[in-house]
Order: sequence, then C-alpha cells, then structure tokens
Amino acid sequence: MGHTLIQLIPKPGAEIALVLFLSFLIGLEREGKKVTANECRFGGVRTFPLLGLLGYTLSLASEESFLLPVAGLLIVGAFLWQSYRFKLDRETLAGMTTELSGLLTYTIGVLVAREHFWAATAVTVIGVGLLELKAALESFTRRVSGDEILTFAKFLLLSAVILPIVPNQTYGSFGFNPFRVWLVVVAVSAISYASYLLQVCTRGRGGILVSALLGGAYSSTVTTVVLARQAREQTSRPHLYSGAMLVASGVMYLRLLALLGIFNHQLLHRLGLPFLLLAAAGVAGGYVWTHKPDKGETETEQALLPKNPLDVGTAFLFAAVFVTMLLITHFALLYMGRAGLYALAGVMGVTDVDPFILSLAESPTLTSPALAAGAIVIAAASNNFIKGIYAYSFGNRNAGRQGLVLLTALALLGLLPLFL
Repeated sequence: MGHTLIQLIPKPGAEIALVLFLSFLIGLEREGKKVTANECRFGGVRTFPLLGLLGYTLSLASEESFLLPVAGLLIVGAFLWQSYRFKLDRETLAGMTTELSGLLTYTIGVLVAREHFWAATAVTVIGVGLLELKAALESFTRRVSGDEILTFAKFLLLSAVILPIVPNQTYGSFGFNPFRVWLVVVAVSAISYASYLLQVCTRGRGGILVSALLGGAYSSTVTTVVLARQAREQTSRPHLYSGAMLVASGVMYLRLLALLGIFNHQLLHRLGLPFLLLAAAGVAGGYVWTHKPDKGETETEQALLPKNPLDVGTAFLFAAVFVTMLLITHFALLYMGRAGLYALAGVMGVTDVDPFILSLAESPTLTSPALAAGAIVIAAASNNFIKGIYAYSFGNRNAGRQGLVLLTALALLGLLPLFL
C-alpha cells in the first residue's frame, strides 16, 4: 500500500497519508468503544492519528538515531500511564487496552518513517482485529482448558525448541542421524496431535464413526482396543463397533502414506495406489457395515473420549524405539536377508508399526525400495490381523467375532500388493 502511494505523490506525503490512515483505523475502533461504554476513555479518532504522526515526525527528525523516537515513546507512555491511573481511581476492574493501543499507534508512525510499510500495515490490521474480537477471544479462552494449553506447549517444545538444536549429522554404518530421528518424532506427534484436536472439536457431535476416523489417524491399534471395550458395555450394536474398527484400520493406511510422503517418496510412489485402495476398502466397507441393523438395537452410540497423545516422556520413548528398530532392521538384513526382514515385519504387527515402517523409510541405503515396500505391506497386514485378535479378546462375543473377521479380511487384502 505504502509503495503504491509513493509512486503517485511525493514520498513524505505518501508516508504521512499512510500513517494517518492506519492510525485513524485504530482511533475509529477505540472511538466506537468509547461511545458504546458511555464513559471517559483516552483518545479517539483525533488522538490516535496525532500519536501516529508524533511517532513519524520524531523518527523522521532523528534520521538514523533512535534517541528521539525512544524519548517520545517514554513521554507518550507517561501520559498514557496518567490516563490509566485515572481509570483505576474510577473503576474496580480497569483494562489498559486503549493505552496499549496508543503506544502501538505511536510505533506505527515510527515504522512508516523507517520505511517498514508492510510491517506497519500488518501490525495495524492485527491490532484492530484483536480489539474487535474481544468477545470472541474471551469466549474461546473459557472453552479452552489449561490442559489443552499445556498440550500445545508440549508440541512446541518437541518441534520448535528441541528439533532445531538436535545435531544434523549421520553416525554409524546404519545411518543414525539424531535430527532425522527427532524429525520422525515430530512428524508422528503432529499427525497424532491434529487428530486429537479434531476429536476434541467434534466430541459428542460425530459419534462412533467420526471417532473411528479420527482415532485411526492417531493410532488404529489403540482405537480398536477402545472400541472393543466399549462394545462389551453396549452389546446391542455389534455392527456399529466392528465396522468402526474396520474404518479406523482403513485410515491407518492414509496415515502411513502421509508419513511416507514426508520421509520417502520412492516408497510413497510404490505403495501410494495400493494403500489408497486399501484405505478406501476399509473406510467404505466399515461405513457400510456400521449401517447394518442389529437385532434388539436399543442403546444410543457414544463418541469415544479422545486421549491426549502428546507427552515428552512418550516422545523420547518413541525415539528410543525408533533407533532400536533401525538397529534391529540393520542386523536382520545383514545376517538373515530378505526372509529375516519379512519375519521381523510380521512380528512388528503385534504393536505400533510406525517405528518399524519409519526405520525402513528413513534408511534407504539399508535395503532396496522393493524389499522395504514388501516389509511395510507385511507389517501393516500383520497389524490388522493382530487388531482383529484384540477385538475378539476385548469385545463382546458378536462385536469381537465380527471385528476379527473384518480385520482379518483387510489383512489378507493388504497382502495382495506383494503379488502384484
């Protein structure tokens, strides 16, 4: 905006016009609040443009020095402090939003004088937005618990604090890179955390099917166990719960594709179409199965309660398991070859397959893409079969038996890419 004006009129005139325009926006917003509140408040549509012009003038007069702008800021701050003290004497709960807006307006003038036109405009827009969205933001803070804020802080710790300081260097013959290991942790945590947030947002409004979709993006194994246990309590809806287990396992293939897309495009190219078809078969088949009527259907479905997936200790445990999988995969290939890797893949299905699959995706030098793709197919199919056993073990008779049949069928379908 600033550069466009400068092309039409002299540079100082364009800058003054920009300062007046941006300052007037803040003053206009504050003037409206002052009229609505029907009380004495600092500043309005005249005062705020004057503050912006003051910051611009002092910054322009000081040229390269910051002495005059800083002195002006201190003087303006002193006046605003007097305004706030006056409000404290008259009101029990006195806010200082208007006074802070005055300081912000002053700095906008300084930014324009220093030719930071985009920054000045962006700061003004953000400031006006924050001022106008007071009711919406306060309502949002009442809905967000302290636990959710702590969870987000944990995610920032994993991704923005720890990741940048981890050494990005490869060690050993099996390609151990601490940065890449922690990047795997961050990627898995990000997908799980996004699924968790969606579960929180839709809790109570989507029911079992939506919970299965989102839970499958977090952990289809955990989701299957939770669904089986809930099915034991609500015995009249076996089709609903067994079909939801199939849906969660279908989403697992999409989750694996997302991780392969981040870490190994060769494997994504090889497994993209088969895994998409398996995901479609699981989700569509599960959806159809959940709508099959049950005899004596009486209970209303209840959405699964989402579990917070982020924990610093769990993240370090995942990193340790991932490194262990790198070592085991390396030695399995070194001493047992193809048969050893495929046997290891079958065993890995008992638990979370992410560390094993990502160890293959993150170590392209250990094995060929074809061999790694085969091992991933076997691990995913094995995991589906094991989830069927979990469903049979933890669920009631009907839901458990149906879950075992459906997940075994998906496991057998999941082995077809080996023969294509």
